[in-house]
Amino acid sequence: MSAPQRRDEILDAAAVVIARSGYDGCSLEQIAGQAGVSKALIYEHFDSKRELHAELLGRHATEIFGRLELCAESGATGEERLRLGVDAFLAFVEENRDAWRALFRDAADPEIVEALTGVQTQAVGVIAALMASDPDRVEHGESDQADGALYLELHAQLLAGATQAVAHWWYDHRSVPRAAVVDRVMEFCWLGLERVAGGESLHSGRAAGPDDR
Repeated sequence: MSAPQRRDEILDAAAVVIARSGYDGCSLEQIAGQAGVSKALIYEHFDSKRELHAELLGRHATEIFGRLELCAESGATGEERLRLGVDAFLAFVEENRDAWRALFRDAADPEIVEALTGVQTQAVGVIAALMASDPDRVEHGESDQADGALYLELHAQLLAGATQAVAHWWYDHRSVPRAAVVDRVMEFCWLGLERVAGGESLHSGRAAGPDDR
């Protein structure tokens, strides 16, 4: 087995062990046992468990962002791009449930917060691109395009956090079809964005509710 193949084998084993025991609860000895290699061999490829996890995170993040970027290029409208992106992200979770649990759900250890924060920051930028139905559209009726971009980033931040939370929930509710989860995310996010783009806000242009009658 070549060195790159051995490295990939160790990463695959790490994904299984971390999904089972969590980052803090697993050891390099356990990962070595899962991979069928010695701990010393792991140290030939990685200096620490932290470095191993960071590379595993990077490998899967690259795959996720690659899928999302394809959606940004293929959708005809902002709504279509966002739907394709949400579906692509949830497809990754569905196909790689152990990786999702290992990398994003149980990764609360201070050692890996920085790496996760970097991935999440990148995700917000990609999601903002998916949400932009028109690059010249100004959010919240602002005349300043910089303010519009800031509001778009804020919406992207909200969607990123909400979609991650939904993915965590879906991990424990696997009987729910992916299409139904995508629909709920789009209802939560896109319908609200369309109303905002039409000029509505909490303080103006609000549809009358029961308390207003």
